[in-house]
Amino acid sequence: MSESNTTNFTNPSTFILLGIPGLEAAHVWISIPFCTMYIIAILGNFTILFIVKRESSLHVHMYYFLCMLAVTDLGLSTSILPKTLSIFWFNSREINFSACLTQMYFLHCFTVMGSEIFVAMAFDRYVVICHPLRHSTILTNPVVAKMGLAVGLCSGMLVMPHPVLARRWPYCRTNIIPHTHCEHMAVVKLACADISVSSYYGLFMVLCGLSLDGIFITVSYIQILRAIFSLPTKDARLKTFGTCGSHLCAISAFYISALFSSLTYRFGQSVPLYFHVFMANMYRLVPPMLNPIIYGVRTKQIRDRLLWLFIHKGM
Repeated sequence: MSESNTTNFTNPSTFILLGIPGLEAAHVWISIPFCTMYIIAILGNFTILFIVKRESSLHVHMYYFLCMLAVTDLGLSTSILPKTLSIFWFNSREINFSACLTQMYFLHCFTVMGSEIFVAMAFDRYVVICHPLRHSTILTNPVVAKMGLAVGLCSGMLVMPHPVLARRWPYCRTNIIPHTHCEHMAVVKLACADISVSSYYGLFMVLCGLSLDGIFITVSYIQILRAIFSLPTKDARLKTFGTCGSHLCAISAFYISALFSSLTYRFGQSVPLYFHVFMANMYRLVPPMLNPIIYGVRTKQIRDRLLWLFIHKGM
């Protein structure tokens, strides 16, 4: 082991990312599905943004929230994949200490932002279905802009303690991170100090932050379902519920993977490390890849516009 990995230091100049420990021989093969998912996420989310920008009929609150989600998905996947692929392809494992904390901040910030955008989208569905005559006066463009700004500021402030606390800890054991990216707990576990504050705050964000968002979404959908079941005909109920299908699919992909990954990392001591790392990557790749597919397939306006673009470009 190199001297830089064993010498005592307060703040290392660099960390060493191992990739997926135990599966180093398969890194190139693992990179194929990872790279494929990343390309799909990039193309899909940019397509959503392009279609909404080009089609003036889509310049309404529902699609503004969808654009916020697309930007968040692009940021989330891009915060980890380029470095992960450089490890897999070029064995480029070093990452500057400040760059590591920056990556930590943005990947957790975009994660929290995604959760809060789903809350905003649930509120949007609640207003449209439960107060259809007032939704144009409640969700005006300035209100949507303020909601987007609040999501960004709230996410940024909630995540800020992660890198601030991580920079304070002394790292006198090793600078080797058994991960593909600077995930919060993977970094602070290297500190030779009592990291209870970091650990408890991370757990607070998972259980309280995501759970609170989940409660808001659940309450919104309870009200939505009550409004749907009060409709006079089965066709009306199915049609109205169908407008929520995309949102429910995207929420399921995000929250199931987020809770599974976070709780397994903290409490699954018997689970192999490579499984923890693999699931952490999948959690930040699968939702950004699936969201544009879900909304592209299930949202008629986006689907029709996409087909129109392909037909006219092929002529």
